[in-house]
Amino acid sequence: MITHLPTCACCGDVLADERRIDFGFNLPDAARDLPEEALHRLAVPALLRVDGVGCFIRCLLAVKLTHDTELVLGAWVEVDEATLLRADELWQRPGYAELTVRGTFANRIQPWGDTLMGAEVTAKVADPEELPRVVDVHHPAAAHVLTRTWDRDHVLSRFPFPLPVDVRTDLGDHWSVLRTAGLTASFADGTDHFTAPDRSAAVNLLTDDVPGRAPRDFLTALMAGAPDTRPAQRAYEPLGGGVRYAFWLTPQDHGRPRHEFYGMAVAPGTATGIFCTYEDAADLEWAQRVWRSLDRAVNTA
Repeated sequence: MITHLPTCACCGDVLADERRIDFGFNLPDAARDLPEEALHRLAVPALLRVDGVGCFIRCLLAVKLTHDTELVLGAWVEVDEATLLRADELWQRPGYAELTVRGTFANRIQPWGDTLMGAEVTAKVADPEELPRVVDVHHPAAAHVLTRTWDRDHVLSRFPFPLPVDVRTDLGDHWSVLRTAGLTASFADGTDHFTAPDRSAAVNLLTDDVPGRAPRDFLTALMAGAPDTRPAQRAYEPLGGGVRYAFWLTPQDHGRPRHEFYGMAVAPGTATGIFCTYEDAADLEWAQRVWRSLDRAVNTA
């Protein structure tokens, strides 16, 4: 399990700088399903002995992302007993600055998955106020995690918890959508869900079963039975070789507590539909922004 953002991977304090995004793994993967009595934390929560599994030290793995962003992962490194005891002896003491940790990575992190899991790493203390930071990965296939700059959307879209930045998320069939800051992400029954306490968006893909039908005609078929809203509550726009259409309803229109927004983005043979709800009428602008973010790679300059 991962703690929610935006908090520091070391201490849990809230972070305001969007250029550094922290995730903290609560436990090594091998300890996730074990009872609490099997977990023995030493002087600080970052030092852990797990019955029948091994010894672990929580370290920082810093990954460079595009948009001048750094992803800092507070993850676990499996070490031998002697290393754990030495860390316990030095932690929060002057000698902590000289601590070196060598062990194997103990969390599976997407998009790197099995490439990182079990890789041998070395971590050193760069800042006495932080956890030891991984400075070397001793595995040819995994070393590029440290040395390469990764596409921010590609990496962060793998994390389902609220993010402090917008992230473009792949929907399949070359479609993508903007998951705005502060929303969780999940996928169920063919639909991507993005959720916060006061708003939500659900997006799904649609395929035209009539070969060669024009996007405008496909849209007409998709909108059959939709309410005939006032002109001020609908929008129609071009989208590359296709079209976009949306309409929205207020609680006064439908009797439900939230505002509702229905949108379509249609390209030849394919479409995406989006349904947004929100409490504050001012968030119509947010729903329209997410709707307009629906795009196919072929439509992107």
